[in-house]
Amino acid sequence: MKNSLLFDFTVDKSANTVFVKREFEAGQALVWDAFTKQEILDQWWAPKPWLSKTKYMKFEEGGRRFYAMCSPEGEEHWSIQDFTSISPISNFKYTDAFADKNETINPDFPGSEWSLDFSELQGVTTVSISIKHNTLASLEQIIKMGFQGGFTMTLNYLEQLLNNLKSK
Repeated sequence: MKNSLLFDFTVDKSANTVFVKREFEAGQALVWDAFTKQEILDQWWAPKPWLSKTKYMKFEEGGRRFYAMCSPEGEEHWSIQDFTSISPISNFKYTDAFADKNETINPDFPGSEWSLDFSELQGVTTVSISIKHNTLASLEQIIKMGFQGGFTMTLNYLEQLLNNLKSK
């Protein structure tokens, strides 16, 4: 396993955007599946000890993933991902919003627009993610909520999961 895989997390306040670039030592199709299949997403899409629990997911343009991050004590934080564009195994886009358990979007928390690009070179897949916020205040709020640490942690879990999936 390579120990020099790229990981970059950049906040561009002038563009209200977070840019994340992460390499994984796995094929592009497998990494794509990890981001787009409910049964794989729920294994890594939450910082431990929290777990991701998808209520439903329809991965298609106009479709939605409705899920919660669940604490060991039973606390739930619900979110919505509305898929706006899908170019199989190279890019997908969605809008993201916090919600309640009835799918009512919470206007007090910032939503964002995500774009994820996937490319592979010699068995290493790069995922380039841009997360655009409507305002600088929204971007700063999500950073204060611990997004950088939490997302870094979840991408590290994904790396471990991909290594386990490859060995099966």
